[in-house]
Amino acid sequence: MGPKSDPAKVGGSKDIVAALQKVKAAQSPFASRGDKSGTHFAELQLWKAAGVDIAKDKGPWYRDTGSGMGPTLNTATGMNAYALTDRGTWLSFKNRAELVIAVEGDQRLFNQYGIILVNPAKHAHVKKDMGQAFVDWIISPEGQNAIAEYKIGGKQLFFPNAAN
Repeated sequence: MGPKSDPAKVGGSKDIVAALQKVKAAQSPFASRGDKSGTHFAELQLWKAAGVDIAKDKGPWYRDTGSGMGPTLNTATGMNAYALTDRGTWLSFKNRAELVIAVEGDQRLFNQYGIILVNPAKHAHVKKDMGQAFVDWIISPEGQNAIAEYKIGGKQLFFPNAAN
């Protein structure tokens, strides 16, 4: 997410690496979760792909919030800053102010979810049959359709791909 107007001018981009390079070059405000979450690690990998060593190259333009996605987006709103967020949080987030989606569609932003049955040989208390029934439903056409039909504000949140 990012501001509507900003010196980095990354709006509408489909290349997250180029967008991050522009954010760094312009030293446009950027709000990071900074909480060692999966999203934070993904962000750090994207900065690395952009040729930016964020540990060395961050300055006052880069804010580690050390918090979850909602508070980080609130910080981004307050700073009129860029932030990396998941679609579900963005679609649910109401305090957008001037923020808009700046980059989407880049495969490097793809966040794959998966389902794995806990190994009952290692965890005897696992309800294997019920767990397997859930896994089977998730990957079934009915489960995949339920995932595809889940929407926030009329926008599809998840894109099932069990066939892949």
